[in-house]
Amino acid sequence: MIPAAFDYYRPKDLPGVVALLQEHGDDARVMAGGHSLIPMMKLRMADVPHLIDMQDVDGMNGIYVGDTGVRIGAMTTQAELIDSAELADAAPILREAALQIADPQVRYMGTVGGNVANGDPGNDMPGLMQCFDATFTLFGPDGERTVPAREFYEAAYMTAREDDEVLTAVSFPTPAGGYAYEKQKRKIGDYATAAAAVQIVKDGGSCASASIAMTNLSDTPVFSEAAGAALVGTSVDGDAIRAAVAAMLNDIDPVDDNRGPVAFKNHVAGVILTRAIERAWSRA
Repeated sequence: MIPAAFDYYRPKDLPGVVALLQEHGDDARVMAGGHSLIPMMKLRMADVPHLIDMQDVDGMNGIYVGDTGVRIGAMTTQAELIDSAELADAAPILREAALQIADPQVRYMGTVGGNVANGDPGNDMPGLMQCFDATFTLFGPDGERTVPAREFYEAAYMTAREDDEVLTAVSFPTPAGGYAYEKQKRKIGDYATAAAAVQIVKDGGSCASASIAMTNLSDTPVFSEAAGAALVGTSVDGDAIRAAVAAMLNDIDPVDDNRGPVAFKNHVAGVILTRAIERAWSRA
């Protein structure tokens, strides 16, 4: 199908973007890579009279790895995440997750900011950012503010971002320990039926800390604090993993859809989380 008619804007700076958002209100949408928004416009599932393309806005790209943390510009593409040797050393789970997003054509255009900002519960980066305890930087009429990733998602496609704000960067402490991003999907390019991001720190033979987040199993990404807590102080044996899975299942809220009924999704979530914990522990 062909999208409805719209006005197209390509501002050069963030104040210009915010001015357009303030002028046009709910009729305006910001576009990063466009892989979520453009298909919805073509299918007439989204009516966007004013489309604001972020491709020419200065200062929105780049990967910065410091002594204690990482900052990624919102317009950085998934392909750039994959190609960054510095990022692979600091946070290898990001590369592992990015390689499982859609296909190369999408990854060359799809951006980190677009993936986390639109509140799609099927996107991979939101859950991963919750696993990292990341912070999102937003720019609006009053300047910059930050929102923790674990507080950003309110419901499907609803976030803490105000209508006249733009997400400009994601930041997180350098992850420690073992990691894994596991994803089950029907075919290449599909959203996950279930996905799990796990970071585990080992102290001797026991788990010192664990962070676990799940994707596409509720109307928001799910950071399961209880699942991580179930592993702490254990040798991450079968009993501990089963306890973590049980805790995670209490936190998710899947629904029946074309990826399967609730019982199937719960089963897949358990299998995926078990694999992710085992692999993260082996890497710790």
